[in-house]
Amino acid sequence: MIVNFIDYLKQRQKGLTTCCLILTAVMLVWTVVGVDTHHAHTWMEAHIPGFWSLFGLLACAVLVYFARWFGKGGIMTREDYYDK
Repeated sequence: MIVNFIDYLKQRQKGLTTCCLILTAVMLVWTVVGVDTHHAHTWMEAHIPGFWSLFGLLACAVLVYFARWFGKGGIMTREDYYDK
């Protein structure tokens, strides 16, 4: 079932990309216009639109990078390890 859903999304990749970009733009506009930053705790919260979203995206990218780096460093084994 999930494979069918992924194939469905792959077939409509351009429309999906357009929808994601539009949704991102709407959220950015809402962040600039609708979020009250008067009581922000840090300078970054007050002056960078969507700071926590950007922070979360950057944190995920760092986690993926280190997971790939750590995986190549010896924690991973060959694919047929359990077959023998």
